[in-house]
Amino acid sequence: MDRKEKKLRECIQRFEYDKFLRQQYGIICGIDEAGRGPWIGSVYAAAVILDDSAFIESLDDSKKLTEEKREALYDEITEKAVSYSVACATVEEINSLNILQATFLAMKRASEGLSLPPNLALVDGNRLPDIGVKAETVVKGDGISASIAAASILAKVTRDRYMRELDKKYPEFNFAANKGYGTPQHIEALKKYGYTPEHRQLFLRNIIAKTGGLKEYGK
Repeated sequence: MDRKEKKLRECIQRFEYDKFLRQQYGIICGIDEAGRGPWIGSVYAAAVILDDSAFIESLDDSKKLTEEKREALYDEITEKAVSYSVACATVEEINSLNILQATFLAMKRASEGLSLPPNLALVDGNRLPDIGVKAETVVKGDGISASIAAASILAKVTRDRYMRELDKKYPEFNFAANKGYGTPQHIEALKKYGYTPEHRQLFLRNIIAKTGGLKEYGK
């Protein structure tokens, strides 16, 4: 079996996994997040409901796909999904609640944004948020469930588009490339230009401690 055949087989298995659960529960959705680790910006979550008629070849964990492939799959997912929703929690909410609780809030908002309520939500990871419907976690779910993989792509593409907008606003930080993660270049830009209103100050505590403080951007 060559690599292409192996990837197709794995993709089919993801759809079969969801089909098996639909036979038990009816409507299911997959939920995943993007942007927990970066130092700047909102955290995003997506919820996706697929049905047995939808097959999306090459659907996989968003982290294993190129940006070009994710963008193409985004269009196919939004076209074929029974329902989908993408939501976020803001920087202010991250600073107030902490990143985990803010991520759960984004997941709840994504679930609530669906056009019909799922009987079961599959949440990527090992921590279960209270999203108002029956839910269960699936560790490494974006490689197991087609619905979670689809959600991972919608969340990732939306978050990356958001970072490209921030890159236009703050070109010194190169956010289009580093996506807001704490790269050496990002650290140097913080030291030189200061932190922006979109930075998660909770995430900057270590760099602030090491540098003796950071100025505000533009001041």
